[in-house]
Amino acid sequence: MRRANDRLTTLVTSVVEPMGYETLGVEHVAAGSGQAVLRVYIDHADGIGIEDCEAVSRQLSSVLDVEDPISGHYDLEVSSPGLDRPLFTLEQIARYRGHRIRVRLEQKLDGRRNFEGELLGVSDDGQRLELALDGGATAVPVAWIESARVVPEFNFSQSAR
Repeated sequence: MRRANDRLTTLVTSVVEPMGYETLGVEHVAAGSGQAVLRVYIDHADGIGIEDCEAVSRQLSSVLDVEDPISGHYDLEVSSPGLDRPLFTLEQIARYRGHRIRVRLEQKLDGRRNFEGELLGVSDDGQRLELALDGGATAVPVAWIESARVVPEFNFSQSAR
């Protein structure tokens, strides 16, 4: 799964969690032409608003300026996970058993890299995800996962009032 290195993730977490937020994930991604993005996803039981993102961004920016863990220029983005929340760890993925998730693999499995289906579970050894796809179950190797996201589900069966 696409994540920042452990040192950077630990640094970010050491700032975010004492502020009362959960660090869902940290991505350090090259954005082209020498630019990079440090993307931090935060969550809270009461939800995340723009004020929360601003507060974490200010605090984190100050610490990153002092610690200087990233060489070169980068943009810092602090975000809520949104409806199609990214999943960074096997533990986060396992929480969504029974829900639809979208998985992108680093290499092809059965001729494809993108899978979307109901998460049936995680193997006992933590090596595979079982997804309900095309009327059957497919085992997806955890080690091959580039990214995973929850697929938002909406219930439009009730009429608007």
